[in-house]
Amino acid sequence: MTQFDFDLFVIGAGSGGVRAARMSAALGARVGIAEEYRPGGTCVIRGCIPKKLLVYAAHFREEFEDAESYGWTSTREFSWPTLIENKDREITRLEDIYRTLLKSAGVLLFEGHATLAGPQEVDVGGRRLRARHILVATGGTPERPAIPGLEHCITSNEALQLPALPRRIVIVGGGYIAAEFAGIFSGLGAHVTLVHRGPQLLRGFDDDVRHHLREELGRKGIEVRLDSQVTRVDRDAQGVLHAGIVQNGQAGVVDVEAVMHATGRRPNTRGMNLETLGVALDPQGAVVVDPWSRSSVESVHAVGDVTARLQLTPIAIREGAALAMTLFGGVPTAIDHLAVPHAVFSQPPIGAVGLTQAEALAEHPELHIYKATFRPLKYTLSGRNERTLVKLIVDAATDRVLGVHMVGPDAPEIIQGIGIAVKAGLTKAQFDATVAIHPTAAEEFVTLRDKLIVTREY
Repeated sequence: MTQFDFDLFVIGAGSGGVRAARMSAALGARVGIAEEYRPGGTCVIRGCIPKKLLVYAAHFREEFEDAESYGWTSTREFSWPTLIENKDREITRLEDIYRTLLKSAGVLLFEGHATLAGPQEVDVGGRRLRARHILVATGGTPERPAIPGLEHCITSNEALQLPALPRRIVIVGGGYIAAEFAGIFSGLGAHVTLVHRGPQLLRGFDDDVRHHLREELGRKGIEVRLDSQVTRVDRDAQGVLHAGIVQNGQAGVVDVEAVMHATGRRPNTRGMNLETLGVALDPQGAVVVDPWSRSSVESVHAVGDVTARLQLTPIAIREGAALAMTLFGGVPTAIDHLAVPHAVFSQPPIGAVGLTQAEALAEHPELHIYKATFRPLKYTLSGRNERTLVKLIVDAATDRVLGVHMVGPDAPEIIQGIGIAVKAGLTKAQFDATVAIHPTAAEEFVTLRDKLIVTREY
């Protein structure tokens, strides 16, 4: 034991790395952890938490409008600096909690950039440390396309720290980050142009969800340009950005105050010396791991977004905990990545669990599809033209519910509970046997009756 400084050294103090470190220390391991930015990682510092706080802020404009129909009057003045200041204060509080948790667990924190100097050796700012096991938990970072004028553009990182709210912004991308920030900026009063090179938003989601969200974004005044690309960005002497956009072969220019790229994220593995040591990476740079989070080098492990598995904070946390049990708890533990509930905090938000219709049809020859759209009761007085989508995907042979999808207010909160039912393998008959809570949007999931039979084409 004396030849090693640590039993486990973690690179990256985000959700997965911190959980692995704390649990390993609780199991008796000597643990060190390195972080070059701020403890808390992407989720806490510049991801899930600050983004969700901005999503809350963006909802108030519509809430104020709807309130008038319920007899309330209010002023509608918004201060971006106040929002960012309050958000920053909360993030600092959470960062301090992460520091305290690590210290209380007996984990030694090293603040600096870490690289692998060997299969059991880490270099942190020129200091060499030896560890029996090394965990790479460095997460991901925004990917930026190489276009002329890239230096004038921002990513989700900078979007959370802008000194002022842009009145006009182009957001490039069609994934969940692009959809969420489109809702944030639009809700706070900016004119948003969402540019995506594909034919539809949110690749990988159920097609009905994708089409429904596209329609709702349009209703909210977001200009969605599909089959389009931003080819260059120029800044004039007055500071105005001119975004060159090509759509269906036609070139044009949009004048804005900000251009944000939300075109995907890549694993944070560059410059870590992983490949030199023989750690296998996939074509995108993610660490290739087995079900127990072990890389191709026996002493090197990886969890969270730096791997090519599900990029969700709760998954990173579970992977970190499982690794601690595997290495120091005497119980080799793998994580089940099937039927994981997930959400997009767009406006309106999305909640989903299980298979999409296309995925289900690839596995089952016949499906029963139940879906409905409706205007939420809350909007009947205000007249807001927003509709909710609910959808159940059922295996015709077994009656098992394979997938549940929702677009509308409170969708993530509702799907969290339904995720238990899908994970447990409950049937449509059991959904039907559950008494509805009325009036709610969630009751639609246990009252759906209109069935569409879909069969696989051979």
